[in-house]
Amino acid sequence: MASKQPTDLARGIRAGDRATLARAITLIESKRGDHRGQAHLLVQELLPLTGKAVRLGITGAPGAGKSTTIDALGTYLTGHGHKVAVLAVDPSSSRTGGSILGDKTRMARLAIDPNAFIRPSPSSGTLGGVAAKTRETMLVCEAAGYDVILVETVGVGQSETAVADMTDFFLVLMVAGAGDELQGLKKGIVELADMIAVNKADGDNVARAKAAAGEYRAALHILQPRSPTWSPPVTTYSALTGQGVPDVWAQVLAHKEKMTASGELAARRREQQVKWMWTMLEERLTARLRSDPAVRAKLKTAEAQVAAGKLAPTLAVEEIAALLGI
Repeated sequence: MASKQPTDLARGIRAGDRATLARAITLIESKRGDHRGQAHLLVQELLPLTGKAVRLGITGAPGAGKSTTIDALGTYLTGHGHKVAVLAVDPSSSRTGGSILGDKTRMARLAIDPNAFIRPSPSSGTLGGVAAKTRETMLVCEAAGYDVILVETVGVGQSETAVADMTDFFLVLMVAGAGDELQGLKKGIVELADMIAVNKADGDNVARAKAAAGEYRAALHILQPRSPTWSPPVTTYSALTGQGVPDVWAQVLAHKEKMTASGELAARRREQQVKWMWTMLEERLTARLRSDPAVRAKLKTAEAQVAAGKLAPTLAVEEIAALLGI
């Protein structure tokens, strides 16, 4: 991998070579210092080819059917001439147990689709680190000609915010028939949502799905939407039958049109770039903290003293910061 220079990788990516794309992502995910330098050069070289894709973030309540939804939506999109990349943000995943690796069985059609590319998140690490790598992977996929990027969050809590911060449209999937519908609706996630879609609206469950959608609509009315020009719609669909899937995509396109016209899409992406810079800077500073032997030794001592109540946390921070010259 290291023998391939960033320019060679960039050439293969521009040509749409899947093997080169996979190698480039492995380079991006590497923790080696020399690989990191090459990855940064690669992303910089490909930057002019990025920014044209639709970036769609997807999260969902447990059992909402994220994998089958991605399979249905992705297959619908490739059937209409799109190239789809599926990425995950999961700080707890590992190479063998990552969500998308495990869920490929539930993305049966997309997994063998020549116009789809599925990639799990990097092996376990901090959320900031995983999100930063996913952002770089997203750009490389865009440069390779993928015009729809689906970013799935499979972690909890802050991973949803991380995905909302790197995508244009944040889709929240829910499911009906699980008791009190609103219990599964976390206020923080709803405030990020550009749309709520209730899955499994098929067979005997159609009425329940519609009722749940009505409850979610009522809940959204009392919350401040993310954008002054977009009120998040609530719809029902079935990932199993495909019914309603085209409507989900139609809303994504309608949102893009409105947000582009108002200038909000460009503004959101500019803010995301700056947040990305800060995420990487914080990750680099944290790495320095953990790699410097003197700082590491001081950290261990300080932790023990703070835990024993012998040293105030504020003073411990001052002493460690002084070692770093900050």
